[in-house]
Amino acid sequence: MGKKHFSKVAWFKLLTMLCISATSAQPLQTVKRPNILLIVADDLGYADLGCYGGDIETPNLDALAKNGLRFSRFHTAPVCAVTRAMLLSGNNNHIAGMGRQDLKTGYEGYEGYLSDRIVPVSVLLRDAGYHTYIAGKWHLGTKPEHNPHHKGFEHSFVTLEGGANHYSNHGIFYTDPVSPYTEDGEKADWKEGDYSTVFYTDKLISYIERHKGDGQPFFAYAAYTSPHWPLQVDSAYWKKYAGKYDKGYEALKASRFESLKNAGMIPANAELPPSHPNVKPWESLSVAEQKKEARKMELYAGMVDNLDENIGRLIKYLKSIGEYENTVIVFMSDNGAAAEDFYYHETFGPFLKEHYSDAYDDMGKPNSFIAYGPQWAEAGSSPFKYYKGFTTEGGITAPMFISGPKVPINRGISDAFATLMDIAPTIYEWANIYYPNQYNNKPISPLLGTSLLPLIKGSTKEIHDDNYVFGIEHGGYAMLRKGPWKIVNIERPFKTDHFKLYNLTHDLAEQQDMKAREPDKFNEMLQEWEKFSGKIKVRIPTPKQGEGL
Repeated sequence: MGKKHFSKVAWFKLLTMLCISATSAQPLQTVKRPNILLIVADDLGYADLGCYGGDIETPNLDALAKNGLRFSRFHTAPVCAVTRAMLLSGNNNHIAGMGRQDLKTGYEGYEGYLSDRIVPVSVLLRDAGYHTYIAGKWHLGTKPEHNPHHKGFEHSFVTLEGGANHYSNHGIFYTDPVSPYTEDGEKADWKEGDYSTVFYTDKLISYIERHKGDGQPFFAYAAYTSPHWPLQVDSAYWKKYAGKYDKGYEALKASRFESLKNAGMIPANAELPPSHPNVKPWESLSVAEQKKEARKMELYAGMVDNLDENIGRLIKYLKSIGEYENTVIVFMSDNGAAAEDFYYHETFGPFLKEHYSDAYDDMGKPNSFIAYGPQWAEAGSSPFKYYKGFTTEGGITAPMFISGPKVPINRGISDAFATLMDIAPTIYEWANIYYPNQYNNKPISPLLGTSLLPLIKGSTKEIHDDNYVFGIEHGGYAMLRKGPWKIVNIERPFKTDHFKLYNLTHDLAEQQDMKAREPDKFNEMLQEWEKFSGKIKVRIPTPKQGEGL
């Protein structure tokens, strides 16, 4: 081979490598990269897990947390699909295409599926040589082109909607009497009687088993639908909690508040906020109503118990095939505890009442539709204000820990401010991946999060300084945080005058509006809001009835 010909070949290879690095993810170096297991619980409350001071038996999750780092101030979006878009993109929900959950418009930012302004973590991991799997809830678009099969997942079995019957394909939304499922992009069905958490665990195990030993690492996304309503679980799981919640939701909220202190998750001087006005006092309920309410929480606890058992099965499998030692595990909930009760909703209720029962004797069974409502959600979100759907801390603060033998140091609890947008950059650093500035010859938005690895390794106590701005807008509810300061708006219609100002260092429960006492800080935060909302193009369109819930 002559020098001239060699030079052309060399230049061609170099040019090819440069082009690839600008359009896709490439490993930074040739090293043994870890498997990544991302576990997301659906609507799990902050105060549920034993490792957070909760009263539900979660030995497998507690063991994982003990071998890792728990985050006490981890922030999500206020609802399911929005969190999933931000989680997979490392970006704001408007940039990622999910400006409002389930709302599809022609507006940029409100597409209702993952936009081409971002690249999902699954795509970049696949391009970098990872096997990529998902089982569970997708909720990021129902059309074929928006399926996980076209978003970087090599194997997938998903429910496309925001919720589903845990035992069958019987729909729970009036728009779809039969719940839509797909496997690897093709229409799939649900075998009657299979239980969601067991089934999704089996699916993930089967996907990992299919390619084990081939030398490629895997990214497995366990997107469980538990403990999301309807509250359905075998009696073997909930009966162990029989009688445990007979004192009511107010008592549980108070007891969890104290147990969270004892567990070191909240400071000793934290304040317990009052319940949402929609919550009826326990003592105002009849004996029959109290009996039914207590059963709701027993069912919920049983679902969390079952979830823990199946996560334990997944970990046991990884150990049995020798992959646990090379796996990092991220566990989180997608938002605050869920208060919705669609059985009595004006839009969804008629369909549910026609096809499901809420009778006491049916509770927990496949034909039953039960949600535990704002009353128990208040206990799930203790010690924060309100719950899922709100941009108060109770709607967007969730349990999260990072675990596994690949985690360098067991560091207990971190009180550092962190968000779900930090997960993707952390994964990229684990996997030794460049994040590109364009993909498929299109520019993509830069990541808005920061890798958590310095925090995990113990080289820093904070990853975001006091100048870092984190904001969310969803359905007219909004928040923006900068350092310890937060402005929050939970009034509709949206107006900037409705923002309130809190200092979360001194007021974790968001009880003392500082707007009048700190006018300069409030104006500074409003200016930050204007910059932020303009950058992400907040429009706040009016949804159709029943959308975006």
